[in-house]
Amino acid sequence: MWDSPCVVVVDMLEDFVRGKLAAREALKIIDPIRDLISMARSMQKPVIYVGDAHFPHDPEIAIWGEHAMKGSEGAAVIKELAPLPGDIVLEKRTYSGFRETGLDLILRSLKIDCLVLVGLHTHLCIRHTAADAFFLNYPIVIPVDCVCAFSTQEHESALEYLHKFYGAELTTSQSLRERWKT
Repeated sequence: MWDSPCVVVVDMLEDFVRGKLAAREALKIIDPIRDLISMARSMQKPVIYVGDAHFPHDPEIAIWGEHAMKGSEGAAVIKELAPLPGDIVLEKRTYSGFRETGLDLILRSLKIDCLVLVGLHTHLCIRHTAADAFFLNYPIVIPVDCVCAFSTQEHESALEYLHKFYGAELTTSQSLRERWKT
């Protein structure tokens, strides 16, 4: 077990849960994420939110159209998972939660030794954030009931990839909460 894990909540934003790029399974992951971050907070484990906040000419806009535009309601964290005082909130403009967000510096200053990645989308932003975590030597844990993609096939394929190529530990939020209790 790790001494200092951190929960990183990726793109649990209005546009990805109920809006323009919503995954149909997104509503199902809210409660497990809420329970996990609640326990993390109670145990004084950091909770960091990393969400899209795009400008009109960002490269993703050419692929996906306008979504999660900086300052818009679509770029807001959903109310059910709203950050609390003490949580850290970062904005990103690419798939990875590390790219030009300061995330690595924050994690190192907090002496984090493991990332628990939750949120959207397993095959895109979770995958790219996990890649950068792997390259920066952070162990990765993914509670499979706390992530989803646009389709079951994309989700399952991404989980297999994350486990096989980045050594991500695949678990459940319940299992992780039980481990944290001990």
